[in-house]
Amino acid sequence: MTSAGWQVCAVDRDLDVRDYAAVEARVAELAPQAIVHLAAQSSPALSLSAPEESIRINFLGTCHVLEAAARRAPRARVLLIGSGEQYGPAAPGAAAWIESAPFRPGTPYARSKACADLLGAHYAARGLDVVRVRAFNHSGPGQSDTFVLPSFARQAAEIAQGRRAPVFSVGNLDAVRDFLDIDDVVDAYLRLLDPRVPTAAYNVASGVGRRIGTLLDLLRQEAGIEARIEVDPARVRPADVSVGDASRLRAATGWAPRVPFEISLRRVLDDWRARVAAA
Repeated sequence: MTSAGWQVCAVDRDLDVRDYAAVEARVAELAPQAIVHLAAQSSPALSLSAPEESIRINFLGTCHVLEAAARRAPRARVLLIGSGEQYGPAAPGAAAWIESAPFRPGTPYARSKACADLLGAHYAARGLDVVRVRAFNHSGPGQSDTFVLPSFARQAAEIAQGRRAPVFSVGNLDAVRDFLDIDDVVDAYLRLLDPRVPTAAYNVASGVGRRIGTLLDLLRQEAGIEARIEVDPARVRPADVSVGDASRLRAATGWAPRVPFEISLRRVLDDWRARVAAA
């Protein structure tokens, strides 16, 4: 039971969203009042080498969840968790993305999420209570180091504990992204489950653009280490900007981020310190 009063029935790797029969059976069994669809191949970088997997999980899986909900839980609110990546890159100095902005996805991951979002709009037009969430970058303890902040944190922890040479392997440090703490993101999801919140698309974002290089500087200071920086060509992405405007979410729910970025960064670093020490 959550503090918001929901009884949570978690479905993890025991259910493959690519298997429609299994998804429909589980929805029928649980008869949920709400579905938070988080199952995804969530790495833009991985999608470049495994595009078909991203499409099957992110688009076909979403199709299965929506159809199962329409047939077996037609009154349930369905939160489709998408990504700010759907909007694509913006030029430096551009305004933050709003929900009416056109999609310009740049990776198979982003394209699969954009297609899933459009499919959700189709089911909403048919009467299903679908809320499309476009969550920008967020992080917290337990996140994979395939993502930038945990990658930096793991490297910092390994350097500090003598498990790694004092060298950070990085991509493009001039890219700008919008970061949130996972606790603030979960708070947004819970608020969007309220049936009084209108069915629509909602950005979940801080509205603050942070240069990736600045994140690394803050993390090095927090870890108290000096290390050389080496650019890994495999990690390099364009020096673009992706920042979201969450005004619609604030107006509909009163949500606002509460966890300071420095606290969020420290939590990720502490998590990797513990994981590296236990390895």
